[in-house]
Amino acid sequence: MADLTTTRRSLHAVAELLLAGPQHGEHGTIKLAARPGGFGTVREPFVSVAGNRLRADGVEVPLDGRTILEVGAEAGVTPRPLTAVYTDGCGLDEHHRLQIDAACAAEIHEGFRRGEEALAAFAPEHERVLWPEHFDLGITVAEVNYGVSPGDGFLEVPYAYVGPWSLEGVAGDFWNAPFGAALPLSEIDDLAYFFTQGAELLRR
Repeated sequence: MADLTTTRRSLHAVAELLLAGPQHGEHGTIKLAARPGGFGTVREPFVSVAGNRLRADGVEVPLDGRTILEVGAEAGVTPRPLTAVYTDGCGLDEHHRLQIDAACAAEIHEGFRRGEEALAAFAPEHERVLWPEHFDLGITVAEVNYGVSPGDGFLEVPYAYVGPWSLEGVAGDFWNAPFGAALPLSEIDDLAYFFTQGAELLRR
């Protein structure tokens, strides 16, 4: 049975190979965006993940238990890797058999929803991007990265982060990660305030 980590890895593979990869081949951009109940491409033809299903051109295809190739064939989407664009991706290919637990997928999607809402409140003028490389949703303001991750090698659960490009002079309890600050989303009531707090501390 899939857990949060295996679900995240599978969704990451879908984001890279069935959404960002084909979009990059067509339009030259890897940017994705948070969507209701999931995430999707930003250019046509629009492809998205909602829950544990892929949506493409009016077709909905279940993801769990199928390979990337099988899902793509049914949805009419040719998988395309992004290894020529970056090297630090999901590390999976089109033969990967997806393992997606519906509850875990919902937790990941809810994290992206919260992140989209909080980042829009914190810095509405900045474009929120779900980057397929690290599978995180974020913005950059004045050389500081703000965003949410569904989990990774640093922290296995969905978390929010504030990552200044330079850590010179950055000190204090708020800064609890090698790259700045990170807290599990389950421990944050007001996510926009978390980002604001980080920005205010960096201005001091």
